Amino acid sequence: MSAPVSLRSASLRYRTVDLVTVAMLGVAVGVVFWGWTQLYHLLSAGLSVAFPPATGLLGGGWLLGGVLGGLIVRKPGAALLTEVVAASVEALLGAGWGFSAIVSGVVQGFGAELVLALFLYRRFGTVVAALAGAAAGACGAVYEWFAYYPDWAWGFRLAYLGLFALSGALLAGLGGAALVRALARAGVLDAFGPGRDLADRAADRAAGRAVDRTPA
Repeated sequence: MSAPVSLRSASLRYRTVDLVTVAMLGVAVGVVFWGWTQLYHLLSAGLSVAFPPATGLLGGGWLLGGVLGGLIVRKPGAALLTEVVAASVEALLGAGWGFSAIVSGVVQGFGAELVLALFLYRRFGTVVAALAGAAAGACGAVYEWFAYYPDWAWGFRLAYLGLFALSGALLAGLGGAALVRALARAGVLDAFGPGRDLADRAADRAAGRAVDRTPA
């Protein structure tokens, strides 16, 4: 029993490459966050007039850091750290949200981290990615109820939560999972879980073809 537990514990320890990757991902995604903010300002005015909670549909773009960090690094805290670094970079670039962007990063990163923790950092497929994005969106929505929309009725609040979570599941969850797969196929993630998973699947297919060619 001690050997598997020891191996599992070692797999959750941070390597230098893990820390560097969290930092680099956070910086890159922080620039994306800044660009997403500019797009939000263009689109949100019309949505706010039509149905204010509909702006939640744009929230998923700010949840990508946590999902990517969690899916790639696969260590406790990676989702939260990546999201916070990204939010900090966004704030430094002057996206207009100020210090509240960092608070949002903490809250949203916690949502993604919670889902990965519930799966004991052992499952990182598309469904888990979508759930992590949805949880990040739900946590972000609850924070924004009090930070930005304290006067909203509960109907508006719940609609905003649902749309924010949906956006998180689609944009950050499914989108993040697709991006990770593309990076793994490009060979960028060979040192991480997604790259190893891809190599294992290729080896299994090769072994299967070898068995099929073996004479009966």
